[in-house]
Amino acid sequence: MARADWEAVIGLEIHVQLATATKLFSAAPVSFGDEPNENIDPVTLGLPGALPVVNARAVELAVRLGLAMGCEIDRASRFARKHYFYPDLPKGYQISQFEEPICRGGVVVCDVDGVEKRFRLTRIHLEEDAGKNVHEGGRSLVDLNRAGTALCEVVGEPELRSPADAVAYMKELHQIVVALGVCDGNMEQGNFRCDANVSVRRRGETRLGTRTEIKNVNSFRFVGRALEYEIDRQIALVESGGAVVQETRGWDDEKGVTRSQRGKEDAQDYRYFPDPDLMELTLDEAFVERVRSELPELPRARRDRFVRDFGLTPYDADVLTQSAARAAYFEAVATATGDGKTAANWVINEVLGALNKAGLDVESSPVSAAALADLLGLLGKGTLSSKMAKDCFLAMYQDGVAPAAWVAKNGGQITDTGAIEAVVREVLDKNPEQVQELLSGKDKVLGFFVGQIMKATRGKANPQQVNEILAREVESRR
Repeated sequence: MARADWEAVIGLEIHVQLATATKLFSAAPVSFGDEPNENIDPVTLGLPGALPVVNARAVELAVRLGLAMGCEIDRASRFARKHYFYPDLPKGYQISQFEEPICRGGVVVCDVDGVEKRFRLTRIHLEEDAGKNVHEGGRSLVDLNRAGTALCEVVGEPELRSPADAVAYMKELHQIVVALGVCDGNMEQGNFRCDANVSVRRRGETRLGTRTEIKNVNSFRFVGRALEYEIDRQIALVESGGAVVQETRGWDDEKGVTRSQRGKEDAQDYRYFPDPDLMELTLDEAFVERVRSELPELPRARRDRFVRDFGLTPYDADVLTQSAARAAYFEAVATATGDGKTAANWVINEVLGALNKAGLDVESSPVSAAALADLLGLLGKGTLSSKMAKDCFLAMYQDGVAPAAWVAKNGGQITDTGAIEAVVREVLDKNPEQVQELLSGKDKVLGFFVGQIMKATRGKANPQQVNEILAREVESRR
């Protein structure tokens, strides 16, 4: 199989669970982890006479996402019934948007292997989620707690050409929805998940091949692996004289394969028609402009600003903008100290390093941004050496010690030239043989002397001054 002779065509449909307290068309609560079938009501169950009412907050969040993605916001949109029959869909149809979605167009801008790429969106529409089928002990059970939960489906154009494109696209969108407060982004709970449509064609061809859909993938790594496998499977199938079947497939990560689940329907199979129980959804200009005025700075803009204003590398800026809380923490430290590079180094290596080991987020950091800024101020003034600052940070993290209190107890860095000179001379006088070795050109002995001097000063002597004074004193004994 010569994969270089083939081209993949990938389009993603990403389901974003909106951060609403209640469902899209009813007052039933949205809460993860509750007992099965606890968060239901007549609308969720599709009981006769139960009428849906649109959740205003869901509409606002959909507009918020659409504006952030550069979509055209339709001032008039409509809900439709999408018919398909599953145990977790009590009505026998899903309320979604089809011909008249709330958002059209838009673009996802992301970096793929250091190259900026722009992938167009087809639409963003509102729809309700289905429930969940649970298979255990030889039985199939249905939990309708999720049924009716508000979703935005972000539908992309089939412009992605590699699994790397898909992963970068998905990660960028994930950061955006979290930064907007549209979704909590919890992929383990299925609040941000992806359907990946993929086909293959020989390079140079323009006609699309038959596509398959990989359903409900809730991990960036899984998406990449599933697409890699499916692309290779389709190429091998076609090269062996077979034909790709339009179908929905599931990803089995344990075995590293996709598996057929069912034939994939086309739009006409769903028998869409406007939902007669819901009026046209109309938005006035004031509402849209109010939502626009409340948009926060988006992750990509923040990354660019951190590189420009704080002198960070693109990698560091990316790490520090993975969440709004992380970015705010770093920016508070950098602004207080006036040294973005040092702030970034300490936040990434010390703060995030300690938090990652404990499985915590920056919101749970026992060291506040103000406290870290105080520590870095002492480091910048020379009150603390780099090693002393790390020891101080450990005490701050573990015991809540303030930097000033740590210095008061342990003392600061020795920067007095006379005091360091006295220690250097004493160490040289005690080790005449090593002095002669150093004078004869054995530079490795230098480390021995530095170690002895730092030991004598309990690690408090300024390392730069130690090296300068040591070199001068040794030379004077030549």
